Amino acid sequence: MNFIRSIPFPIKLITAVVFLLLSMSFAIRFGAASTSVQDVWNAIWAKNGGTYYSELREIRFPRVLAAFFVGSALAVAGAIMQGITRNPLADPGLLGITAGANAALAITLALLPSSSYLQLIIACFIGAGIGMAIVFLISTATQGGLSPLKLVLAGAAVTAFLQALADGIGILFHISKDVSMWTSGGLIGTTWSSLFVVPFILIGLTTSLFLSGKLTVLSLNEDVAVGLGQKTSLLKIILMVLVVILAGSSVALVGNLAFLGLMIPHMVRALVGSDYRFILPMSIVIGGLFMVCADLIGRTIYAPFETPVVALISLIGLPFFLILVRKGGRQFE
Repeated sequence: MNFIRSIPFPIKLITAVVFLLLSMSFAIRFGAASTSVQDVWNAIWAKNGGTYYSELREIRFPRVLAAFFVGSALAVAGAIMQGITRNPLADPGLLGITAGANAALAITLALLPSSSYLQLIIACFIGAGIGMAIVFLISTATQGGLSPLKLVLAGAAVTAFLQALADGIGILFHISKDVSMWTSGGLIGTTWSSLFVVPFILIGLTTSLFLSGKLTVLSLNEDVAVGLGQKTSLLKIILMVLVVILAGSSVALVGNLAFLGLMIPHMVRALVGSDYRFILPMSIVIGGLFMVCADLIGRTIYAPFETPVVALISLIGLPFFLILVRKGGRQFE
């Protein structure tokens, strides 16, 4: 591990980008349909060439891009939350944020069935913000104030409630199929029009990179941040708005997806240390790489049938979560 830490950050980042590009190439090349390198080449450069031109252009290309952006968004959102709260268990999928977006999405589909995609995205943002606010209000309202354990317990309770609310609305309004298509945590049916949400993710990622230095100071000691002239309250508000944008955008693309925002920041810290100027850009790459690989495995392991990517990530994420609970967050001390 010391050897890995001694490698200069640019080399680590370039290596991660190379692996990301390779994974995206494999994800485009392989799937239920047997495509060749020539088919991929024709789909990229030819106006209309090859048997699988339409499948590659209209299904695999947007799906791979969506996987990258979702992985990046959730990884950065998780890293920001862990930095703000100094809670190693913080994750948008575990603290009610993505569940709030899911519930808002279900309500919008039920009450405003003709809503545009932009309206659905805005609903996801509002729901994510409400879910986060409820969790933090419950956590801080109890005796002793906010603590990592209270935050996780409140997040679990609120997530279960909001998920039940979304399912209940689906049954009541007979839109269970429509809701499940959005909230199953997968990339089935992703099209180019689905990537309308990507600009919001890019805004969130870019802004978070600009604030990464301030987040580093804030994550270490709030008193030091105040002493250095940081407006910590304003900074926290801006960072939590970024979390809402990133998590809400991800839900608009793939639905509820837990554990990814928990795991990736911890993996990245093992590679680059605790400086968020390094954590956030590496989380963008590693998060995207992880999601692209998970989606590729889900598409190919039992092809032509598809394994939900949320199930694959949960198989890794749940043991990871339990290990962190057992450690008690000592890595943050």
